[in-house]
Amino acid sequence: MKSRPKCTIHDHHYGWDNSLPPALEVESGETIEFEVIDSGGGQFTPASTSSDVTALDFSKINPVTGPVYVHGAEPGDALQVDILEFRPSGFGWTAIIPGFGLLADEFAEPYLKLWQYGDSSAEFLPGIRVPVRPFPGTIGNAPAEAGHHSVVPPRSVGGNMDIRDLTAGSTLHLPVAVPGALFSVGDTHAAQGDGEVCGTAIESAMHVTLRFTLKKAAHLKTPRFSTPGPVTGHIDGAGYQVTTGIGPDLYAAAQDATRSMVDFMTAEYGLSLQEAYLLCSVAADLRISEIVDAPNWLVSLYLPRGIFI
Repeated sequence: MKSRPKCTIHDHHYGWDNSLPPALEVESGETIEFEVIDSGGGQFTPASTSSDVTALDFSKINPVTGPVYVHGAEPGDALQVDILEFRPSGFGWTAIIPGFGLLADEFAEPYLKLWQYGDSSAEFLPGIRVPVRPFPGTIGNAPAEAGHHSVVPPRSVGGNMDIRDLTAGSTLHLPVAVPGALFSVGDTHAAQGDGEVCGTAIESAMHVTLRFTLKKAAHLKTPRFSTPGPVTGHIDGAGYQVTTGIGPDLYAAAQDATRSMVDFMTAEYGLSLQEAYLLCSVAADLRISEIVDAPNWLVSLYLPRGIFI
């Protein structure tokens, strides 16, 4: 296996732009270690409080490390990214940011949860532990369109996809839209539920090791990936509590399922509304249970019982 020096913390940018000069040039088959800043751009520390959420400099949100130029990559190719290793920092945060999140209209006040976590779990509150399962929330290639583009929405070439199953051992295939691919990675998470409903996971800086392999003329329309094994085996053993949302709008149904789970957790476990909302974001999984029986679709939110010890 070939190796190259890591991209350092200085090699990051705050938006997709295919005119950016590469931080590193590599050949197909090479392995690179990236030093990734958390999605807050390092603005939160162990001394931060909820008041610091309103002081966020949003021009420094969602930095990504790169870009990496892959020799031989051309539009129409695919970049295979083997996700090899994470070295988490052990410090993270989850926040309710006013105006952001699935229930933004109902959670208008800032709220910040700081985490210190180990290799296997992170304590949310005494008796509630969330399994640590690191992955990159943002991982992708530069888009074909010229100019500066926000990192916030996902794109056909990847980006801020927040796929919590892109853990070590997974393989991701990304469409190449520009010469060299211009790959970047960021927004590393120590844990997240499918949906990331409050808008943040356990946001945490970490080192990520990736291997790149060029696939010529793959003609992918959107990213695809494979996992090395089951994706819920780490929490399945104790079962789930599940709430649902039903209606003709999937987004509204997801909101209803989340509201119901927040209400359930405040009543069943004595959590505050903010604590319940954050816990949904870092540990519960939104699933489309039914989308064929018109006019109503059904969304379920699965909360693993195993996090309550």
